[in-house]
Amino acid sequence: MYFDLNVPVGPVTEGSKKGKAPATANDVDWSERDQAALDARLDVLAHLGYTAIALNQTIRGVFNPATHKNTLLKIRPREDITLLRRLTIILTEESEKGFGLVNGNADILKSYDIIALCPTTATTFSLACLTHSVPSPIAAHIITFDLHSAPRLPFFLKLSTLKVAVKNGAVIEIPYFPIVKRGMGDQARRNWWSTAKEVVRVLGGKGLIFSGGGYEGDVRGAKDVINLSTILGCKQDQGHHAMAVTPKSLLLRAQTRQTYRAVLSEPRLIMPDSDLVEPQQVVADPAPEKSEQPEESLKSKKRALEEDQEVGQDEAQVKKKKKRKDKQKAST
Repeated sequence: MYFDLNVPVGPVTEGSKKGKAPATANDVDWSERDQAALDARLDVLAHLGYTAIALNQTIRGVFNPATHKNTLLKIRPREDITLLRRLTIILTEESEKGFGLVNGNADILKSYDIIALCPTTATTFSLACLTHSVPSPIAAHIITFDLHSAPRLPFFLKLSTLKVAVKNGAVIEIPYFPIVKRGMGDQARRNWWSTAKEVVRVLGGKGLIFSGGGYEGDVRGAKDVINLSTILGCKQDQGHHAMAVTPKSLLLRAQTRQTYRAVLSEPRLIMPDSDLVEPQQVVADPAPEKSEQPEESLKSKKRALEEDQEVGQDEAQVKKKKKRKDKQKAST
């Protein structure tokens, strides 16, 4: 069972803090032509062996629930593939003061199965890894990077910061579409190779997932992606985990956003029916038996008494002998 958790749908939209009218599912423009094009892409992914796919909607800057429209609500489900909804927020300098992941927007964010963050500055990188990876109703599950950006990433990938995100349950995503997309420049490919190798080296191949991130024609089979991961420095089993095991645990963690502090279930006390419970007979406890002293202790006491008596008799005989001697001396 292989996963591709980054299948983009629609262009990248700009988030804005302005706007008052809330968006609804009926406001989303989704035609039959768009559905047919998406079905063709999903057919290719199903043919390549993927069984769970996350449709990705991307916004840049700030998430504003008043103006945001979930373009994934009108997509028809499929029987051969499990379709998930993902929201990716590209964090820019404007996002350093806040980008909409607050508890007040938790109800609106429930329409998405996965939340991903793409930091572009050192400040947003720290916010994504240290603050927004903590289990909560607004926690981020995936932290991704623009690996083919030119110039390269304007911040260093600190090991301690990434380890905190992985420890909190988040995963680091490496999209592979820049190296398979036609028309991609040589500089962008070199940046992707160097940055992707750095991510693998820093994390030691753990806490990673590989995803497509491209449009039609920019996808590869799961086995090809595993071979690609070995070139980047991952072991064969780590590449398999990045395509099958880690995404599955990620989806399990994503379900905990619906609960309090990532608790999987709410315990309930179920009382049995009184008719089904058989009455239990109350048995009186037997009266405690009198404790008897062991025979050895009694024997020892008897011996002690006999010895005392013998000692007393000996002393009496000695006294009698002394009296007899005294009488004999007196008579002589």
